[in-house]
Amino acid sequence: MLVHEIINNGYEADIAVVDEGHRITYAALKQGINRYRNRLYALGIRQGDRVGIFSRNSAEFIYAYMAAASLGAINVPINFQLSPRETAYIIQDAGVEHLLTYEPITFDEPLNVTQYDIATFGDEPAPDAPALPADFDENNPCVIIYTSGTTGNPKGAMLSHKNLVCNTRQCEVFKCRRDCRVLCVLPMYHCFEWTCAVLNTFYRGAANHVLRMFKPKDMIDMVRDQEITDIIAVPSIFKLVTALAKPEDFKTVRFFMSGGTTLPDKIVDEFKAKFGAPIAEGYGLSEASPAVFLTTHGEERQGSCGKLLAGTEVRLVDENGCDVPQGEVGEVWVRGGQVMLGYWNNPKATAEALDADGWLHTGDVGKVDADGYYYIVNRIKEMIISMGENIYPREVEEVVYRFDGIKDAAVIGVDDKLRGQVGACFFEVQDGATVNVRELKQFLQKNLALYKIPREFKQIAEMPRTSTGKISKRKILEDYLAAKG
Repeated sequence: MLVHEIINNGYEADIAVVDEGHRITYAALKQGINRYRNRLYALGIRQGDRVGIFSRNSAEFIYAYMAAASLGAINVPINFQLSPRETAYIIQDAGVEHLLTYEPITFDEPLNVTQYDIATFGDEPAPDAPALPADFDENNPCVIIYTSGTTGNPKGAMLSHKNLVCNTRQCEVFKCRRDCRVLCVLPMYHCFEWTCAVLNTFYRGAANHVLRMFKPKDMIDMVRDQEITDIIAVPSIFKLVTALAKPEDFKTVRFFMSGGTTLPDKIVDEFKAKFGAPIAEGYGLSEASPAVFLTTHGEERQGSCGKLLAGTEVRLVDENGCDVPQGEVGEVWVRGGQVMLGYWNNPKATAEALDADGWLHTGDVGKVDADGYYYIVNRIKEMIISMGENIYPREVEEVVYRFDGIKDAAVIGVDDKLRGQVGACFFEVQDGATVNVRELKQFLQKNLALYKIPREFKQIAEMPRTSTGKISKRKILEDYLAAKG
């Protein structure tokens, strides 16, 4: 099965998508995809071409994605929170020449890309596009998901049709049925949302209820008024709605699922106390389409991200690559049908992430109990996860270094009650220079997505360093926590 064929599982008269009051049947969904498909083909899109999607959640996002996939083209969904500079890098790296967007983007420098209004893209009639060649198979790439890189530039994880369909099938543990109404609240560009909430819903022939922009009250109203049965979100969303929703608002919901970052016990305890229901948890990464561990509906275990998905292998290894005993922590290595093809145009990064035996080295540390439940306990990488979004300190630091007067900079993750983590920027200034924090923030806002901007800025007299001369972020964090008491 190819990704765009997933929608064939739905009954044509059943509702597939509800978007801003519009109820779209599976038959109408196919018609919308076909309009976008014909238009893309008329523009010259062919197998292997990259098509950019820069958009909030919408039915049109689905039309565009499925249409490109049905032509054998490769989707490049772009985080709409990125700055023009960051967006331009992805467009250039992926070789995107056609970008479907919900609002025009003004780039600092001219790019070889044509922008189209995604909302009206399918309105212009075009001749019927031909079927895919018979030799096109599931191993062809379907999407490139860009994840921020520890070296400052994002890397494009290539996922095949097989990767995405495999992971969608593995989501059977959610027990989603044809009569389910699934809330789509996280951004569709996010791999977690696309596979677990969008593709899985279509695969089961259920209905996808689209929330274009997250606002707590709007989400609560939608859940209550449209009698949502499944909510897939991140911890910060559960925290916010716990404070604002009434128990009767969620009376139709049968399944709550959290991903993107570790789910704090306090959020679960408060949620269960108010709504009388557990929150299932999962673990994954874009390079695995993304799910590796998921919790089966009805078998939730607090603190655990669930069990290993069917058809997947996992190893927990020490620093020497040796398997650790049950109950002890080790780096998570995973191998299976959902593991990416590699990084786009980046063989070096691919070789670092995927070994010769096909094991994906996740960089995350976990453990497993006697019942086969897994727990993620730490991250080897310095990645900061804020409201489900990945932030890599090195990328932020590179921009900080470009500001006049900065001698050294270090960005670290610190705990935040709402967002899970936020960045804190520590900097040392050049001799005789002064740095205005407000101006530094404004500079970062012009060059980074807002969610990547550190929440705290602190000037320090001298950066602590290790014996090898590297900045000691551990010492910075220790001093920071000591000062906080």
